[in-house]
Amino acid sequence: MASLEQIKLLINLARIDGDVAEKERQFIINIGQANHMLVAEILPLFSGDHTVVIPSDLTVDEKFDYILHLVQLMKIDEKIYNEEIKFCAKVASNLGFSHEVMFEMMLNVKSATMGDNELESLKRLASRYLKKN
Repeated sequence: MASLEQIKLLINLARIDGDVAEKERQFIINIGQANHMLVAEILPLFSGDHTVVIPSDLTVDEKFDYILHLVQLMKIDEKIYNEEIKFCAKVASNLGFSHEVMFEMMLNVKSATMGDNELESLKRLASRYLKKN
């Protein structure tokens, strides 16, 4: 489930290149709405910078959703910047993944909707990169 922190992370990523494209804005709004957030709660978030906060109590599935949505957002405008990759790699590391997970995600994540089988396969692949405590 998307949390306020996840929406803020997505907004930070969308703003890295200096401009939030309409596709990016709509993607973020759709994720928020799918998780019971109101558009009126989401829109004001686009006007500010946000501290990167990664909740410490995320499940493995929630961690996967975080990086999946980050990579989908990064790919949605068909322009990928080094700063975006670095940001996503840092978030992935903070989520407990080795930074190599970003290579696999970039190769396998589609910006469009992915089927359940594709997502499960990708989740298994990503779980190999979770650091052991």
